[in-house]
Amino acid sequence: MVGEQVVGEGAAGEQVAGGGSGADDFYGRLRAYEGRAAVAGGEGRDAVNEPMIRHWCEAMGDTNPAYPASAPPTMLQVWTMGGLSGHTGGSTRSEAYDELLALIDGAGCTSVVATDCEQEYLRPLRPGDRVTFDAVIESVSPRKTTKLGSGHFVTTRMDIRVGGELVGKHRFRILKYAPARRSSAAKGRTAEAKEARRPRPVINRDNAGFWAGVAEHRLLIQRCTDCGTLRFPWLPGCGACGCQEWETVEASGAGTVFSYVVMHHPPFPAFDPPYAVGLIELAEGVRMISNITGVPYDKVRIGMPVELEFLRVDADLELPVFRGAVA
Repeated sequence: MVGEQVVGEGAAGEQVAGGGSGADDFYGRLRAYEGRAAVAGGEGRDAVNEPMIRHWCEAMGDTNPAYPASAPPTMLQVWTMGGLSGHTGGSTRSEAYDELLALIDGAGCTSVVATDCEQEYLRPLRPGDRVTFDAVIESVSPRKTTKLGSGHFVTTRMDIRVGGELVGKHRFRILKYAPARRSSAAKGRTAEAKEARRPRPVINRDNAGFWAGVAEHRLLIQRCTDCGTLRFPWLPGCGACGCQEWETVEASGAGTVFSYVVMHHPPFPAFDPPYAVGLIELAEGVRMISNITGVPYDKVRIGMPVELEFLRVDADLELPVFRGAVA
């Protein structure tokens, strides 16, 4: 996060210069929750199962032949999630965790954003495994100032077990914060966005050929010369067979929206939210992330056909994007 400056604040939300006793007392109350349970006695709604593994691998484009005989390690959190209807018997979240969040809310930090997660894998999960889990409030940070606003980082650690055996750990960190007041400069961000330059792509020896193709209005995909597997984004070696020799294939430019997000916040120079960013499945079978143009952001839909075009964003930069059409 940007700006790790500690700002003292009392429980009522008033700022205390230099982090005085009011801030110290309040932070002491928050730290008293460290080590207390955040989740107790959680049980996975479903056993680890092949259909879910296949769906996940398809969505992620993971063709590793080891699956679905075992679950990809990064699916660890999937088996603990309650879905839209929640866990059987209600929430597994503890009163202590709710009390902690209520205290932070009371200090004016009512907004929340997930910042990062860390996972540890101790053994593969296999179809038929039934997971149980508990979580602990591992740490609460002092008040921090970030670009979003000031607040507290709360980290929980979930221990995931099968038959009492620890199989993985999942640390999840959120920022509970009071949004920063918009300055007059921030209010003029639309004008700034039009004047600001888009970030430059990082061009290196592994992807220089791709950007050379863009300069010629060609969208190039790598193809392994050993097994013939197409791949995107550009990589130095084939993920299917490990071969480091490859050639290029020019994409036709046709594709469909496989998935998408609409960006509302945070604003960045040269971008004027809201706007749609899509995961485009090309006709050749590979997927790439790009902007979707020609369609209002709220009209973008999964399965929408799109066509490649090249968008000049300034005098020095042209990017491949995909134009959709409202039916």
